[in-house]
Amino acid sequence: MKPEQQKTAKILLAASLVIVMLGFGIALPLMSFYIIHFKASGSALGLMMSLYSLMQFLFAPMWGRLSDRIGRKPVLLTGIFGYFLAFILQGLSQDIVQFTLSRTLAGVLSSAALPTAMAYIADITTPDDRSKGVGLMGASMGLGMIFGPMLGGLLTGISLPLPGWLTPLLQVTTDPSTGKLINLSIPFFASALLALLAAPFIHLFLPESLPAEARKHHVDAKRDPFFRSLAAGLKGPSGFLMAMAFLLAFALANMESVFSLYGGQHFSMGPSEVGLLMGGLGLVSVIEQGIVIGPLTRRFGETRIIKGGLLVGILGFIGMALASVKPMLIISALVFNMGNVLLAPSVTSLISKRARGGQGTAMGMNNSFQALGRGIGPLWAGFAYDMTATLSFWTGALVQLLALVYAFKVFGSSFNTLPVDPTEAAPASGLD
Repeated sequence: MKPEQQKTAKILLAASLVIVMLGFGIALPLMSFYIIHFKASGSALGLMMSLYSLMQFLFAPMWGRLSDRIGRKPVLLTGIFGYFLAFILQGLSQDIVQFTLSRTLAGVLSSAALPTAMAYIADITTPDDRSKGVGLMGASMGLGMIFGPMLGGLLTGISLPLPGWLTPLLQVTTDPSTGKLINLSIPFFASALLALLAAPFIHLFLPESLPAEARKHHVDAKRDPFFRSLAAGLKGPSGFLMAMAFLLAFALANMESVFSLYGGQHFSMGPSEVGLLMGGLGLVSVIEQGIVIGPLTRRFGETRIIKGGLLVGILGFIGMALASVKPMLIISALVFNMGNVLLAPSVTSLISKRARGGQGTAMGMNNSFQALGRGIGPLWAGFAYDMTATLSFWTGALVQLLALVYAFKVFGSSFNTLPVDPTEAAPASGLD
């Protein structure tokens, strides 16, 4: 691929991930208010968020393998169109069952976008530049996480001229912090519109990164059944990386799943305030992943970054659990975010470096283990919240502590070198 094509591709991929994370971020400050509006429980919130991620867990490897077979571009477009459809349906949902089903559909279709974009970056970057490329994509996702929650909170208070037939289908409720009426449906329509606008640019200007001869290799390669492939992914020197991806996602889900519900019920935070806070956390993510993580990786290596990020994340979890006033909650969330943002790009980069061909499969497998953590995490977080509001934070701290111990056991005293398994065999499903 020519340098100018590579530049265009990175811009379009970055824009695609911004849109993907806008959609995800828009929902974050609204989920708990849908739960309150529909008079549901914390467990219902956990189930709703869990199904979204479990669908990503189940379908991401399929989309990854499909991108290895037919190319990255058509699969990426499928993910973008899937976002458009699913978010329209979420905005039109009339009860908790409809909203949960539409979130589930969003998980199925949107899981085509992220692993495909990561595989595309792997196609067009060298192993030495892989961390930088992954960090760039992480920064793009961070932009979506800045403006997504902000838009999700702020757009609830905007009154738009809509067709008369549509008005009864919108979900209007009261902001607990201001007492004013807010519209929960509008942000989802805005996210769907962005996805619809992005699709033509991807179709017209994004070059395919996987040549036809490379696709033939993946067509001819033998594929194991899905769950056997997952089990194979846990074996060998990449297994601990997949397990780490799961643990990190599980811990993060314990924060994301109940934070807005916790802030709304215990600190009188409304959608706009929660959205602005989450947007601030997203800003930290962009700075870290777009500017900081590249130099840090070159100086310290991925393994040391993983250990440091876990330690900082544990401190953030403990702070949120002990917070008695709103400033302490906000500062603790910021500390947790600073540690957590360093983790996923480092783990993803190590997995990519150890993949032998089939980057789409490798990234799809990585995304599946992350999605499994994000799927199981909310189930526990919602159940734990119904028992004790801070229990999910304590659980997150414990899980990250276990991950830290696991990292020291696997990496040992070698901070910058990935251990090599002398019994390493041929990779299963594209992974070592």
